[in-house]
This record gives sequence, structure tokens and C-alpha cells, in this order.
Amino acid sequence: MKAKNERKANLLYGYLDSQDYYIAPVQKESRSMMNVTFVTGDAELDKAFVKAAEQEGLINLKGHRSVGGMRASIYNAMPYEGVEKLVDFMKKFAAEHPKV
Repeated sequence: MKAKNERKANLLYGYLDSQDYYIAPVQKESRSMMNVTFVTGDAELDKAFVKAAEQEGLINLKGHRSVGGMRASIYNAMPYEGVEKLVDFMKKFAAEHPKV
């Protein structure tokens, strides 16, 4: 189970670390394998992301009310394919919503 969870976390963090549209605010040595937080750097764009994600069937991505941004919970029950779908959506959203 640990190897499966590391694989999912590596996919998502790998994407986050490979681009500059999304920001992973947690330092690498303190990152969670289960709850991956990220932001666009624009609160309105974050809201649009959550809304668009829900329309694609990607739910519960809204971050904590005191922190904002997004939080992807990739616990044991989340299949690898679900994380792939999230990363694909993130790429699509970034392409369709360029930062000004």
C-alpha cells in the first residue's frame, strides 16, 4: 500500500514541481503523501479551478477554509487513475486559463 501511495504522490508532486502555473506551498521535506495542497496564486482562479474540476467529476478539491487554494486527498481508496485524471485536468485548466 505504501508503494502505491508513493506512486500517486510522486505523480502529482512531480507535475506540480515541473511547471510554474500551480504552486505547492509546503516544503518538500514536509509534504504529505495523502493530502496534496496547491494554489494558483490567485484566489479567484482557485475558485474557478474548484468549480471547473467539479464539473469534470473531480470533487472535494477546495482547500481548508483558513488556508484556501486546493487540496487533493489521495488516500488509499483513490486509484492511480484518479490522480492521472486530476493531473490531466490541471494541465487542461492551466492551458485554458492563462495567468495575466
